[in-house]
Amino acid sequence: MEHPGITASGSDHSEHRGSGDRGSDSGHGQHDKHAGHDPEMFRRRFWISLVLTVPLVATSHMVMDWFGYTLDFAGIDWVGPVLGSVVFFWGGWPFLQGAAREIRDRQPAMMLLIAMAITVAYSASMATSLGWFDLDFWWELAALVTIMLLGHWQEMKAIGQARGALAALAELVPDDAEHIGDDGSVTSVPLYDLVVDDVVLVRAGARVPADGEIVGGEAELDESMITGESRPVAKSVGDRVVAGTVSTDSSLRIRVTATGDDTALAGIQRMVADAQASSSRAQVLADRFAALLFYVATAAALLTMVLWSALGDVDSAVVKTVTVLVIACPHALGLAIPLVIAISTAVSAQAGILVKDRLALERMRTVDAVLFDKTGTLTQGAHVVTGVATEPGFDDAAALAVAGAVESESEHPLARAITTRALESGELRTASDFRTRAGRGVEADVDGVRYSVGGPALRKELGAQVPDGIAEDSASWESRGSAVLYLFALDRIVAAFALEDVVRPEAREAVDDLKAMGIRVVMITGDARQVAEAVGDELGLDQVIAEVLPEDKDRAVADLQARGLTVAMVGDGVNDAPALARADVGLAIGAGTDVALESAGVVLASSDPRSVTAVVRLSRATYSKMRQNLAWAAGYNVVAIPLAAGAFAWAGLDLSPAVGAVLMSLSTIVVALNAQLLRRVDLRPGHDAPTRGGHKSHPVGTISTLT
Repeated sequence: MEHPGITASGSDHSEHRGSGDRGSDSGHGQHDKHAGHDPEMFRRRFWISLVLTVPLVATSHMVMDWFGYTLDFAGIDWVGPVLGSVVFFWGGWPFLQGAAREIRDRQPAMMLLIAMAITVAYSASMATSLGWFDLDFWWELAALVTIMLLGHWQEMKAIGQARGALAALAELVPDDAEHIGDDGSVTSVPLYDLVVDDVVLVRAGARVPADGEIVGGEAELDESMITGESRPVAKSVGDRVVAGTVSTDSSLRIRVTATGDDTALAGIQRMVADAQASSSRAQVLADRFAALLFYVATAAALLTMVLWSALGDVDSAVVKTVTVLVIACPHALGLAIPLVIAISTAVSAQAGILVKDRLALERMRTVDAVLFDKTGTLTQGAHVVTGVATEPGFDDAAALAVAGAVESESEHPLARAITTRALESGELRTASDFRTRAGRGVEADVDGVRYSVGGPALRKELGAQVPDGIAEDSASWESRGSAVLYLFALDRIVAAFALEDVVRPEAREAVDDLKAMGIRVVMITGDARQVAEAVGDELGLDQVIAEVLPEDKDRAVADLQARGLTVAMVGDGVNDAPALARADVGLAIGAGTDVALESAGVVLASSDPRSVTAVVRLSRATYSKMRQNLAWAAGYNVVAIPLAAGAFAWAGLDLSPAVGAVLMSLSTIVVALNAQLLRRVDLRPGHDAPTRGGHKSHPVGTISTLT
């Protein structure tokens, strides 16, 4: 589903899109060696190349000599040239294409190094098949291409896709809107037909199609996907509403004030796209090694050719030069990082941690500050009844039984909290003649008495005074940000209930572990300051940032980064998406929205904030394996290139093409086995964390800054 201004990346209507589309292809365009590539392309070429490589290896005279067997059949001499040519031109095409791009951009890296080696191997092997040389590299060529395809396939699988977040944003807006004509008739129209000043009908449970102002009706809107507010917000005539929010209990008439690119949701989309583009420009560490190795190999090859030619041994000059260029090809280097990433993502997935961005793990080890969203991240994101106060003649159980009966037919989150608590305390009473008082509460008959349940708006409407026996408790609840609902018998308050969002019991351990690692822990939320500070005091946070809008969260991340900090953001809502994308590492709670999941580099499927420390441990272990593999790959070339060039021939040390091929294979095996050691990292929540005593969590309230 695509809409003007909220169009999923990849749409053909580019002329209608906003600035957000600058980042739509950031996962590819900013990383030149993968421009136009996708995991499926590498996967397909890898498997086909692997199938072709098997007969090439089996019919190689070098391999037959090693294992002591003989194959001889009509046309065996054509296996190498035919299958080798297919592997080179078809399997190796992405590398040849990437090399041309790197030459054009004057930025030699992995692609050019790979292309140089396979081109030299192909040329030497073809010349040998034609009887010009004795340098048969057909099986090495095929193995090299196949291994490189495997490495790049694994790397591409780990690349985060910017398009998913933009598509998820588009899904928040309905395809059609119910337009109210001048004569009062209601007709369904495509979203793109809406213009400013149109009036639309939004029914209970439906999403708002465009930004606007309420001109008729009252309702409570679920704005959690935009503001992060965990409680529906009461709206009435004159209040503004945002596209993508949901009317929970009543119908509304809304005058459209913004459509397409001008909506708040489209603005968030642009921030997500821009942030993803800014975080995708990091260079892969292996490319820097490959660039250096390209210059070293080229210089070594030229020097080898010149020196051996000067010694009068032209045959040795050619053989050793070709050997240098082929051996310099990064078999191990090409797998050093992709294989580690592939294994670490598999290990993390088993622990409920989904790594989507190939660079997220590398960056997580350097994080200096972690920003947690409050609702649904450090807290449960669902209210519970935490306090009951009653008038004489009503005990807590009776008050809950009556209130639960009145609320039993309501789908409001606070109503469900009261009903759940009432059921836990005993059986509900029987209610009849249920009626919703839009934006204020509900009412019903219980035991022949008309009862109502609602908040301050209903109390004001009924003109009810809070009894002295209840006032002290309700004032205390309100001071800490609790939601307070009253039970009315006709127009008299007989009980009050405190409802609060509960801090996750494991949140304190997560905060303490991060602080023990030397990481600053900050909470950022759209909730009122007293609510946020209650959570901050409960968890011992380093800093609390409250009453922020979506763009403020994004700006807060950018401000911390401007101070030289490496920032990780943990959140679960649409309002967190720009900050998740802007952060050096975005971690989305798995129970969150699709937009948050797509914008983040890491998804914590368990919703356990302690998983953040597990990501840090995995990042450090992964980075260690990367360094070890890169050191091994680089060390192999430091030793192999001089030997291949004949630098130690005077001492009787020489490296033939056959031995060089064996060393290349061994180097690749060492890298692969070393990467497998990552599977020993234990990512269970709390594992390897400092032991701490128990900590009792206390619930905290939630107050919307928009009410």
